[in-house]
Amino acid sequence: MGERRIGLAVSDPSGLIATPLGFIERRGLERDIAGVLEHAREWQAEGMVVGLPLSLNGKVGPQARKVRAFLKALRGKTELTVDTADERFSTAEAERLLRQAGRQPSRNKGEVDATAAAIILQEYLNQSIVG
Repeated sequence: MGERRIGLAVSDPSGLIATPLGFIERRGLERDIAGVLEHAREWQAEGMVVGLPLSLNGKVGPQARKVRAFLKALRGKTELTVDTADERFSTAEAERLLRQAGRQPSRNKGEVDATAAAIILQEYLNQSIVG
């Protein structure tokens, strides 16, 4: 979840593979939550994972505090489980993957955000399988 967009991703029904889904432009807390929940309903989500932007040393900084406020509001509007996952380096990894695919990340920040969301979700799924 960034300042301007919320990247979205979805897993396959077996919970093994994450795929970028797109993004929503940020328009305020209530609208952001409504947009996330609309996509969750549309894709029949069984739960949600929100990236938590911890600082490099693993501590909670200003952006992580904003995400925690979003999480609290989101959890108050849904009965779905809403987990968090460390999102450090997800944007850099998304940009690297897009460059490898011949894409220009600087031209489509929404694609970067969706790809980063898929990376976050995939890491979460991988840990769920192992752990």
